[in-house]
Amino acid sequence: MEPHFVLSARAAQGRIGLALAIAIAGSWLGIHAWGMFVFELSWTNWPFALAVAMVQCWLSVGVFIVCHDAMHGSLVPGRPKLNGAIGAVLLLLYAGFAWKQLRDAHFAHHKLSGRAGDPDFDEHNPGDFKRWYGTFFGRYFGWRSILFVHTVVGIYWLALDIPMAQIVMLYGLPALASSLQLFYFGTYRPHCHREGQPFVDRHNARSNDFGTLASLATCFHFGYHLEHHHRPDVPWWGLPAAKRAGVGQTELPEPIAKVPA
Repeated sequence: MEPHFVLSARAAQGRIGLALAIAIAGSWLGIHAWGMFVFELSWTNWPFALAVAMVQCWLSVGVFIVCHDAMHGSLVPGRPKLNGAIGAVLLLLYAGFAWKQLRDAHFAHHKLSGRAGDPDFDEHNPGDFKRWYGTFFGRYFGWRSILFVHTVVGIYWLALDIPMAQIVMLYGLPALASSLQLFYFGTYRPHCHREGQPFVDRHNARSNDFGTLASLATCFHFGYHLEHHHRPDVPWWGLPAAKRAGVGQTELPEPIAKVPA
């Protein structure tokens, strides 16, 4: 039987989720604007710029995790239109992604987790990081994302005369690095096949054994992945408590990851 785990009241969960979303997305947008329109990259301050890029990479991961909660309706419970609006805007700004397309793909991932047809899984290379990432990148970064990124870079470089090195350092590098970070900690590690380490149930997922701070730093607790697959209604900030409660230690009989009403 699944361990008993109670979420906060819907209103409280929504307030916390919105406050954290505003803090994460607001910081992400603020640093981006500062990096493009205020900061001036030079040979003397590039180490500082690299540090800023690392922070921006982490915040980019956080923005995507906020969108992920919006997909499950756990960002603001009971407010599907608000979840959809926040997710759609942030996914567009993140990399020109289409909200419905990514949401449908994510629910397909939950339904077919670690099996053929799972858009996040490479059944031909279940233990090969490089090939799997190539498959993953190709499936999600299509023409829409390429057009969006090229348009943004073109405006910054050609119209606003922002140096290309600055665009690459503070826009391109964090975006690409965040996709690697999300993939490694949120997809590959939880779902890759490892000899002698079988999956415990039908979710074909495992959780990392990081402490709370390391889990937050690596992927906003998305590495507590088995807990997420068992309880997709739990927001990212509630996953450490779900892990401590033992969620995911036994199999759930009912289907999961339904589109919020």
